[in-house]
Amino acid sequence: MPRRSRNRRLARVPVVVSALAFSAVAFFLLPVAGLLARSPWGSMWQDLSSSTSLEAIRLSIECSLCATALSLLLGVPLAWVLARTQLRARALLRAVVLLPMVLPPVVGGVALLFAFGRTGGLVGPFLFHAFGIQLTYSPAGVVMAETFVAMPFLVITVEGGLRSLDTRLEDAAATLGAGVFARFTKVTLPLLAPSLFAGTALAWARALGEFGATITFAGDIAGRTETTPLAVYLLLESDPSAAIALSVLLLAVSLVVLVSLRDRWFGLRR
Repeated sequence: MPRRSRNRRLARVPVVVSALAFSAVAFFLLPVAGLLARSPWGSMWQDLSSSTSLEAIRLSIECSLCATALSLLLGVPLAWVLARTQLRARALLRAVVLLPMVLPPVVGGVALLFAFGRTGGLVGPFLFHAFGIQLTYSPAGVVMAETFVAMPFLVITVEGGLRSLDTRLEDAAATLGAGVFARFTKVTLPLLAPSLFAGTALAWARALGEFGATITFAGDIAGRTETTPLAVYLLLESDPSAAIALSVLLLAVSLVVLVSLRDRWFGLRR
């Protein structure tokens, strides 16, 4: 669209709509501005390099990467089933998969506790007595909680990417003698790469910022289950400067992820 025509369309936006839109922008910007205004810039590096902060950051990175890998392992096949099959219960299956996106994280943590808890869980006691596996109050529990809330973002993104692909390219590869694996690696996967990247980044960012399900299911044990969001919550009382510094770090990571996904997720172009 020519620039002059685009400017003409923008000029026709009603004043009330523009005022409400700018109010919405201010609603989102003011909390960020407040956080940045209170940030201890002079001691930022010192706050982030303290032993408590470094331990929380390390644990967050390790667990979020493991949760993202688990989401890829389980979520991509699940997205393929939702996009390429005609299951009668597909709508119900999709609703179950996406439920953690709207479920309060604390409720998700309670649900995980009653499913995998060592005492009182549906399968937790069996896992502990048969294999010695205890998921609660352990790094594995952190990974499970983060996967529970992060995987839906990957599934819905990859499913959308699969649905938008031109299946005629896969059919043409099949007629040329390409097997299932060859079609997936040489045709489907390259075409799906933008959606796969976007879903992976979103899942990682969501896992990195998870709080409610983690503290409910895995607890808050320094050096073991205390991730960065949990450390922020606790440090607000004892060391507000460090809490704000960690908050700014998470804010920066989230912003970088969203900006990097601008073309892939929102369909925007410069």
